[in-house]
Amino acid sequence: SIIVLSNGFHCAFIRYYQSLPPVAKTYAVICFMTTAGYELQLYRYGSITLHFSDVFKRFQVWRLVTNFFFIAPFSLTFAFRFLIILRNGVSLERGPFDKRTADYVWMFLFGALSLLVMALVPFLWSPCMGASLVFMIVYVWSREFPNERLNIHGLFQLQGFYLPWYMLGVDMILGNPLKPDMLGIAAGHLYYFLTVLYPLSTGKNYCKTPVFVHKLVARWGEGFQLNSPVQEDAAAGVAFRGRSYRLNGTRSSTTVQEQASAPGQSNPAAGGVFRGSSRRLDGR
Repeated sequence: SIIVLSNGFHCAFIRYYQSLPPVAKTYAVICFMTTAGYELQLYRYGSITLHFSDVFKRFQVWRLVTNFFFIAPFSLTFAFRFLIILRNGVSLERGPFDKRTADYVWMFLFGALSLLVMALVPFLWSPCMGASLVFMIVYVWSREFPNERLNIHGLFQLQGFYLPWYMLGVDMILGNPLKPDMLGIAAGHLYYFLTVLYPLSTGKNYCKTPVFVHKLVARWGEGFQLNSPVQEDAAAGVAFRGRSYRLNGTRSSTTVQEQASAPGQSNPAAGGVFRGSSRRLDGR
């Protein structure tokens, strides 16, 4: 019976893991593996922390990235932050960022860049800013789901808008420093203001997802992006493969050779309904 229960739990875990959206899942796995490696003493904590002197003088540029993957040692604090990624991060990716994988990746990149700029101020510097990035997720979630009713440990209900301040109080009770939380709130508010509030009031968006992020997501082959300015990378996998149909109902082959036929040639099966050059849906 123990073996049966173990197999059932394993299958349930695999199904749950496969059901997670790609961005939040990837970030959660990297954070877990980073903490696990630290607990197993596979690397020194000081080798991944953010020190600008090592970055600029010794060219240890990986510190600009690795510091965002350490959210805490294995502890109650780590559990809280890890659950935030799996709950609030997944909820964002399945909700407001559904079919907007590149935009969600850009949210993480924008938050990381904003936190790095803040860290240039000595008073705002932290050795690892993963906690701030996680708290940014909390803040953006609270703005996207302000009326969500949360059941807090079965004791009381809380509106989603007040979740960052509740988490701030939890960190204070646990004795965690509050500076990473405040930096996460600042980065989250800056992102939400530039991508949602300011465009709504002016109609101008100066913080659009860059084309290189769309290209990275297309090359990654995971997720989906509506109105993407770049085409999917065929080597990384595409969202759809199949046959195409002409407007008059006749079926055409999907081979490259037939699609690249000379403009002067006509297809007898098309019935002569259309003659001319074709254009893609994105206008190119």
